[in-house]
Formats: sequence, C-alpha cells, structure tokens
Amino acid sequence: MSPRPSLSGWWRWLLLAALTVLVTAGLAAVDVPSPALFAGLLVATVLALTGLGPARVARPATSGAQAVIGVVIGLLARPVTLAAVAAEWLPVLLISLATLLVSMGSGLLMGLQRGVTPLTGMLAQTAGGASGLVAISRELGGDERTVAVIQYLRVGLVTATMPVVAAVVYGASPGAPAAATTGPGAPWWVGLAVTALCVGVGVPLGKLARVPAGALLGPMVVALVISLAGFSFAASVPLPLVDVAYAVIGWQAGLRFTRAALGTVARVLPLATALILGVVALCAGLGLLLSHFTGMTPLEGYLATTPGGVYAVLATAISSGVDVTSVVAVQVLRVILMLLVAPWIARLVGRRLGPGGAA
Repeated sequence: MSPRPSLSGWWRWLLLAALTVLVTAGLAAVDVPSPALFAGLLVATVLALTGLGPARVARPATSGAQAVIGVVIGLLARPVTLAAVAAEWLPVLLISLATLLVSMGSGLLMGLQRGVTPLTGMLAQTAGGASGLVAISRELGGDERTVAVIQYLRVGLVTATMPVVAAVVYGASPGAPAAATTGPGAPWWVGLAVTALCVGVGVPLGKLARVPAGALLGPMVVALVISLAGFSFAASVPLPLVDVAYAVIGWQAGLRFTRAALGTVARVLPLATALILGVVALCAGLGLLLSHFTGMTPLEGYLATTPGGVYAVLATAISSGVDVTSVVAVQVLRVILMLLVAPWIARLVGRRLGPGGAA
C-alpha cells in the first residue's frame, strides 16, 4: 500500500469536515434523507480510498454520536403518539415484530453472499432506525461499512417508491393536510438541556447495566421515559447537533473503507436490492393485515409498516390526509422495539453463526 501524502492530522480533519459540510448542503437541497450521514459516509470513503483521510474516529466521539441519536429516537415517542395505538396494542405489537422478523430473515439470506457474514447481513437489512443500527453495528460485531451502505440503500428505495405505490396501488391523492399532532416545539436551549440530561444520565446507566450498545440504548431509554412522562416540554435535539452526530457516524464507517471492502459492498448490491424490494412487498402485506385488525385504512396500514424512511412516511401521510398520528405511532414503536431487541439478537447470531465483518 502506498504511503499517504504528507498532510498533517489537523488538516486531514479540517478537509474532512469542510467537504462534509459542502456535500451535506448539496444533499439537503435535493431532499436526501439524513444528508449529514450520507455526506459523512461519502466524503470519508473517498478520502480513505485516496489516502487523504484521518486514520479513524476516536471512540469517545462515536459514543457521543450514538448517545445523541439515542435521544433523537427516544424523544419521538410522545404520549399523544403512542396513545393512538394503545387500544389495539396487540395486533400492532405482533405485526411490528413480524416486520422485524421479515427484515432480519432477509438479512440472514444476505449472509449467504460471499464476503458478508449472517450477522452483518442481518444488521444491514433490519428495518427501522437506520442511523441507530449503523452507529452500533461495529460494536455488535458487524461490518459497519456494509451496514451503512445497505441500510441507506433501503431508505433510498423506500423513500423513492413510497409516493408512487401510495398513489398507484392505494389511490392516495394530495388532500387537506391532517391535523397537527403536536404543538410548537420548545426553544433550542430547552432541547439542548434535555439532550444533556439524557446523555449525562443514560450513558452511565448503559455502562452500569452492561447492555449491548449502551451508549445508544441508555440515553434512548432515558429520553423515552422523560417523553412519555410528559417532561420533555415538546423538546427535540437541536438540528446542528443531530447533523454533527450523523456526520460522525458516517465518518466512522467511511474511514474504514478499503478497495477490497468497496468491492465486497459493490458485489452484494444486486442481492441486497432484491431482498429490500422483497421485504417492502411483504411489509405491504403485513400492512393489509394491520388495517384488517385495527380499522386503519389500507393506505394507513401500508404507511405504518413500510420498512424505513419515517420522515418520508410522515410527509406522505400528511399530504394524503390520513391519520398521521396512528401511522407515526406504529413506525416509532417498531424503531424502539428494533433498537431494544436487535443488540441481543445480534449477539445470539454472532455466537451461533460466527462474528460479523467482511471477509
């Protein structure tokens, strides 16, 4: 391997950060979901392959990014949101679990591809909470490079196809926007204080409990409790802080790319794409079951069980005039379930079928 060009460590980080900001702005302009994570992954990969990138992201930085993402997910669970499905919790819970099992099963099939282990395949294909799974995949024993690319391939495919499917198959058409489900958000400094509280309490709790991916799960659980108890004051994590956390997660994966790893990811894309489309179709079938057992419309059931792209789901639901609260409630429930059970399932798969990572 040829030595890296002479470029000081400080300037490597400055180059990485500056290019990430520029690419994030460009991706945000064309409405790419999680643009900072995409940009961080893309820029870090290019710099790593050209020898211009830093060696790696320090562990405290990745743990901090995981903690911020955990708070973002935990604060999504507002009381008014989850109350929308409380009366029909059993079918919602069972179908949410079925969605997870379908996507995890497709990941195990992806593990049959040369160069990808079953654990990495499962983490890459599991539906919901893409940023959370990418953040913790290396800690769980998976290859976060493959996980990042496949997870956001899924998000991209779901986001691109959802409006078309909603209109062509379910007859959705732009109508009167649904009523707002939440009031105005709290000032940014309240969100910053809530975030600091959740991270400050959650990270030590995660370490004390010795749970897998404690840096993400600890703050997520604290944020979940605060939000459901009504003490979050409708706060959310300030967007610049979220973007920094996403960028760090993207850097973590991108800086570990080599030409061999890039070849492995490129080789698995056709199978991964086919599996993603298969999961989307199966989840649409589960959406019909959900509408049958809960009284949701078929369109609401489809949007509620779509495997990923929660913000695209929200936008489609609002523009279609459906019950946004119920749709988002099922989506949020699945993300929380996934992040609570995936670390333990990943450890089980790793013990039974071997550790993750690309060959």
